[in-house]
Amino acid sequence: MSKNQDSHGLYRPCVGIMLYNSEGKVFTGKRIDYKSSAWQMPQGGIEPGESAKKAAIRELFEETNISEEYIEFVHQIDDWLYYDIPSQIVSKFWSGKFKGQKQKWFLFKFLGPDSEINIVTKNPEFSAWKWTSLKSLTEEIVPFKKPIYKTVLEKFKPYLI
Repeated sequence: MSKNQDSHGLYRPCVGIMLYNSEGKVFTGKRIDYKSSAWQMPQGGIEPGESAKKAAIRELFEETNISEEYIEFVHQIDDWLYYDIPSQIVSKFWSGKFKGQKQKWFLFKFLGPDSEINIVTKNPEFSAWKWTSLKSLTEEIVPFKKPIYKTVLEKFKPYLI
């Protein structure tokens, strides 16, 4: 069994980041490569030899330009959370190598001003960003990620203001 394969199958190891502000709203970005109006929280792959927490901090910076000085670690979900890419589009992701992602999720509080957020990055992932209320977070997400977002929200809600 490969390092990315477990009893669930072949999944890309990844991190997800819930970043919230002083108003209790969550950062979401509109994917630059999607034609839909769906939003998502930052996420990305774990590099070989990299800890999941370091990957979360790196991915957040790569997608938003938010440096580590403007975030505070609050909590993490230790278990892997899984989602499958819909079969009709799975071949468009990672050359069809994975059937989905397994993710470690991290909760960070944003300590800086909004001016520290810049989605115009070296390899942009988002075409727009906004602070999203907890109530509408799962309503605005791509349908195949809704179950994982509901779990993340449930697990992190006690730590949110």
